[in-house]
Amino acid sequence: MSEPVLDVRDLQTHFRTPAGILRAVDGVSFQVEAGETLAIVGESGCGKSATSMSILRLIPESAGRSAGEIRFGAHDLLQLDEAALRRIRGNEIAMIFQEPMTSLNPVLTVGRQIIEVVRLHQGLARSAARARAEEMLRLVGIPEPARRLDEYPHQLSGGMRQRVMIAIALSCEPRLLIADEPTTALDVTIQAQILDLIRNLRKRTGTAVMLITHDLGVVAEVADRVMVMYAGRKVEEARVADLFAAPAHPYTVGLLAAVPQLGESAASGRKRLAEIPGSVPALTEPIKGCVVRDRCGQARALRADVAPGLRPAEDGHQVACHYPGVETQAGGGR
Repeated sequence: MSEPVLDVRDLQTHFRTPAGILRAVDGVSFQVEAGETLAIVGESGCGKSATSMSILRLIPESAGRSAGEIRFGAHDLLQLDEAALRRIRGNEIAMIFQEPMTSLNPVLTVGRQIIEVVRLHQGLARSAARARAEEMLRLVGIPEPARRLDEYPHQLSGGMRQRVMIAIALSCEPRLLIADEPTTALDVTIQAQILDLIRNLRKRTGTAVMLITHDLGVVAEVADRVMVMYAGRKVEEARVADLFAAPAHPYTVGLLAAVPQLGESAASGRKRLAEIPGSVPALTEPIKGCVVRDRCGQARALRADVAPGLRPAEDGHQVACHYPGVETQAGGGR
């Protein structure tokens, strides 16, 4: 078996806050294989985006610190100096951020922003870089790409701006693409187009994709494997089909039960939309034992104070639970 494109080991990212040290990512390990899409899911505040920002070391040291290992090829990204890291950022690892309007420079044309990336990392002449930029806009489905090169971000629709972000990210043919909520704030039709684009480009270029999302529908649409995070920790990881067919962690069961189903309504006699009662524990306080203990119907007094380790199951399925596979929804009685 070939080495993974990305191998994250015991990643810990902590932030300094007035309330104390916030443990946004607390000992997370995972791998991304060449040509696959790994989705990282969980509710807001679970550590998804902090994980993605940590990989490219985009968290200022004044705000927080990361520890552990982030292996990318022969390199541990956490040990590289800034010059070496700049050669990887945007070149071998690229990122699509949540909101393109705040990621694109409003005073530079779309073409100039792509051209600068290509010239910096690929060393192309300006004319060749402009041709490459036009090719990338065409590749991501933007009509009249030669004209769009000279337009500014505010002249484009939200869907087009997101396509420009994808064009910039893929312009240097990265080995790994990190997409942080790439369809947030887009209407359903444009969301489907962006997901199709990412899926088709992955097949065409062989780029590995790490997809950050809270939308399980998106996961089912484009991912090969999925990792579920809660309170900064990994609680389950499996192939997408296996996770949807047989979720083993009560929190994952709760997430899946909370997804609206077509035809569900009071008039049809179906049950009301499920919810997971309670809230995420404060990440500024050390969490003793199971992180889901206060929201889990399977928590037992005898085991709740003991943190469950990740248990391997069939076909790479992992779950951090004392009672994996029990038919229950998070939030039930103890």
